[in-house]
Amino acid sequence: MLRDVTAIRYVTPLREGGSLPGVVEADDLGTYVVKFRGAGQGPRALVAEVIAGELARRLGLPMPELARVELDPVVARAEPDEEVQELIKASAGGNLGMDFLPGALGFDPVAHPVDEGLASRIVAFDAFVENVDRSWRNPNLLIWHGDLWLIDHGATLYFHHNWPRAENVVHRPYQWDDHVLKPYAKQLGQEGPALAARITPDLLREVIDLVPEEWLEDGDREAYLSHLSRRAEQPEAWLP
Repeated sequence: MLRDVTAIRYVTPLREGGSLPGVVEADDLGTYVVKFRGAGQGPRALVAEVIAGELARRLGLPMPELARVELDPVVARAEPDEEVQELIKASAGGNLGMDFLPGALGFDPVAHPVDEGLASRIVAFDAFVENVDRSWRNPNLLIWHGDLWLIDHGATLYFHHNWPRAENVVHRPYQWDDHVLKPYAKQLGQEGPALAARITPDLLREVIDLVPEEWLEDGDREAYLSHLSRRAEQPEAWLP
């Protein structure tokens, strides 16, 4: 399972995202950007964060560490915003934390050129997890200490919002016209199949098993494994 930490102080909300994540200090002396289970997207967004984020890490892509953050709503008692108070009250228990990167800058595709190989691997990864949220309008990429970092994968795996129809979209093509790294992904023909070949059922089971049980329904683990394993078998269907 993910490493467990306990929130000891709610620092500030981050209002850039629709789910209203917040910066939280934890008992391991770390600081995390926390996505709350009580947000509108619900626990499925947290499941997507874990599966996609941990898969990215195992594929060698730059991804901040994730943790399960135990939250007692009392940590936000000094927060004056009623919307935040209600969100945290609805999120008691386990939530998803991503290691906070202090001083990180938002990615600018003009100001921050990206290595062609890395850009191609990120595009291939996004194609597999069907990431609809890596556009030039909202890159969900950060620059930290001069390096590129991936964040925010709650919008991936969107087949799981309609399990009855998931069977019909296993091999759905990826629409990458708006992908922010498209201009740099000039090695996709080589890097895409090489990355796809590394996505094995064993690797997928490893990352799916990291999802806390409380965020899943009965049968979900096997359903994710079946869907993603079958998708991985036919990369020619989804690679741009």
